[in-house]
Amino acid sequence: MSIHQLVKAYEIIDKANAEDPTIEKINEISVAKELIYGQRMTAIIEEFEPNASEALKLAARAQHICRWQIPRNSYPMDRIGYLKWREELKKFHASKASEILNQVGYDEVTIDRVSFLIQKKQLKRDKDTQTLEDTICLVFLKFYYESFITKHTDEKVINILQKTWQKMSPKGHEAALQLSYSDKALELIKQALA
Repeated sequence: MSIHQLVKAYEIIDKANAEDPTIEKINEISVAKELIYGQRMTAIIEEFEPNASEALKLAARAQHICRWQIPRNSYPMDRIGYLKWREELKKFHASKASEILNQVGYDEVTIDRVSFLIQKKQLKRDKDTQTLEDTICLVFLKFYYESFITKHTDEKVINILQKTWQKMSPKGHEAALQLSYSDKALELIKQALA
């Protein structure tokens, strides 16, 4: 693993994500939404899978690269539109990441692997794809779930939690249950898993 290449790739990914016009407040500091998302993905994957391959680390950081460039409302606001949007995003993120990795000097094998992972190919069958999915779910639960429950009905939250749980591995479940939650958030998780 070339630490220099990895750091350089992270820098370029972060620079791209720093252009996100959607801002999140973190401890009173304004941060671009996708910039902090990528950094959270890296923090969680390092904790959850300390021996993650370089390709997996890169895929985690680039997971949402420049996501705002394809807004959800550019597709029909129904289930089919949502699924088409998600498919388009996977290809878009994989392509953006590939450009950056090529620029940094990664070999084709690594670039192809990162692209494969970002597109979440062979979920449940490929260990790294599953680890990436677990990381995505853990980032949601740790950083976004509490605010999510304030905006949606309990029924919708329970449904989302059940779908999230299905995507995760037993190792992911274990990590999710070790996170700290508010009483309300924990209660909804218990209902979802009952």
